[in-house]
Amino acid sequence: MLKAKKAEVIAQLTSSFENTTAVVICDYKGLGVSELEALRKAAKTKDTSVQVVKNTLATIALNNAGMSGVEIKDTNIFLWSDDVISASKIAADFAKTNDKFVIKSGYLDGEPADVAKIEAFAKLPGREELLGMLAATWMAPVANFTIGLDALKRKKEEEA
Repeated sequence: MLKAKKAEVIAQLTSSFENTTAVVICDYKGLGVSELEALRKAAKTKDTSVQVVKNTLATIALNNAGMSGVEIKDTNIFLWSDDVISASKIAADFAKTNDKFVIKSGYLDGEPADVAKIEAFAKLPGREELLGMLAATWMAPVANFTIGLDALKRKKEEEA
C-alpha cells in the first residue's frame, strides 16, 4: 500500500473513531466471505460500520482519536457506532452464532473495555426498547387516572 493511500485510510479512520462512542475489536480468523457479509448486513441495519484494517493503521488512527491502551495484534475486524449498545449487541450476537468470531476488546465511551464489559452492554435493552419503557413509565399515571375516573363514572351510574 502506498504512503498516500495509508495516510488517507488513517485520516478516514481517525475521523470515524473521533465521531463515535463505541469501537469493538474482534478476531475473525477462519470466517468465510459469506459470514463476513452477514455481519456487515446485520451491522448496516443498526448504523454500525464494519471494516478489516491493518493493525498498524488502526493503532495510529485510534491513538489520533484519543483511544489508547489496548494492544492490537493478530487478525482484527473493527465495529464502530454512535450507539454503544448497538455495536456491543452486534458483536456479541454474531459471536454466539459463529465460534470463530471472538470479541477481543474495544473502547466504550472513550475508555478501554474488556470482553466482559462489552458483553454486559450487549445484554442491555436497545435504544428503542429503552425509549418505549420510558414512555410507558410516563404514561402509567395518566392511564391509572383514566381507569380510576372510568370506574368512578360506572359506580355513579349504578347508584343512580
